[in-house]
Amino acid sequence: MRLTVLVNAGPWLPVPPRDYGGIENVLGTLIARLRRRGVRVVLCGVGSSTIEVDRLVASFPDGQFRWLAAPYNQVMGIAYAHMQTVVAELCRAADIDVVHDHLEVVGPGTLSLLGARFPPVLQTLHWDVRKHPDFYGRFNGAGRTFFACVSERQRELAPENLRRQVLGVVPLGVEPAGFPFRRCKPGPYLMLARVCPLKGQHVAARVCRGLRLPLLLAGPVAGFADAASLAAADDGTGEGAGGNADVRYFRTRVAPLLGGDVRWVGSVGGRRRLELLSRARAALFPAQWEEPGGTAVLEALACGTPVVGFRRGCLPELVQHGVTGFLADSEEEFAGYLPRADEIDPAACRRVVEERFSAELMAGTCGCTRRCSAAPSGGRRASRRLPG
Repeated sequence: MRLTVLVNAGPWLPVPPRDYGGIENVLGTLIARLRRRGVRVVLCGVGSSTIEVDRLVASFPDGQFRWLAAPYNQVMGIAYAHMQTVVAELCRAADIDVVHDHLEVVGPGTLSLLGARFPPVLQTLHWDVRKHPDFYGRFNGAGRTFFACVSERQRELAPENLRRQVLGVVPLGVEPAGFPFRRCKPGPYLMLARVCPLKGQHVAARVCRGLRLPLLLAGPVAGFADAASLAAADDGTGEGAGGNADVRYFRTRVAPLLGGDVRWVGSVGGRRRLELLSRARAALFPAQWEEPGGTAVLEALACGTPVVGFRRGCLPELVQHGVTGFLADSEEEFAGYLPRADEIDPAACRRVVEERFSAELMAGTCGCTRRCSAAPSGGRRASRRLPG
């Protein structure tokens, strides 16, 4: 019997994203691989999603990412409006075997309230779950809602209550063939990430300025793709772009460090993104938090580009120190490793992705595709449980 998975991507960005989009990039890769394996995929996301699926159910015409970092009381309705669409689809459709959820907190919080006639749920955790101790510390999946971590470090840091409901760890993966391998790395250094305090753009900019090394910061600021759109959105009252925490971070801690060979180039996508990744002398990840997944790390390695970052979160699971990059325990160490990026063999970087972090491996271990031998032969198959 052919498996049907409802993938809940959330309302923030299309799948695949036009430029920035961590979770949505993962889903674009995973969905394509699942469908190659014969899995039917119903995608609940936004209407501008272009990935080929068996059915697209849209909650909004386009992504709502620009609101993601706004004050909670201004944006709380977006995720719940999206979940109304998801629940309506589950009530309408009789062909869903399992829901694979990717919407932080609101996804399992809503889906767990549905009755036993609805499909079981697996949520992949793409974030630091410690920021939601009251939810994940108390949540009871009642044998119908389960979780998958994306790194061992993420599972280690999770509340004990959540760890008991984790089916396992499924490292993220990328399609190596989709990333151009390049041995020669003419530079500059590159940091490809959403601009926010957790990612640490201020550290990368400060270190590169101090060492007089060229650096490109690529990524949106609170959903704004470039300086022009950011300026146009600021209404001067503090309630526009300037009232956003990520915008404040950019303006107060990153922008003063820009100039000369240290530049913010906004969001990049498509061919330009791949060119920057493959040409970079090193990809920088001075994470200020326990980064759970690290898709951008794998994308850099797939291009043969070494990684220099902090020894935090998933990075020690993805980067072999001295072989595919360098991991630092302080800003001083981080600065010392940047000039040594040329010591890393690009072929070793590419090889680790092909052998350990490919999309095929991710899809092959994805918990949402596990079949249950107790599946009935027809009709709504929600009585099935995900095996623990």
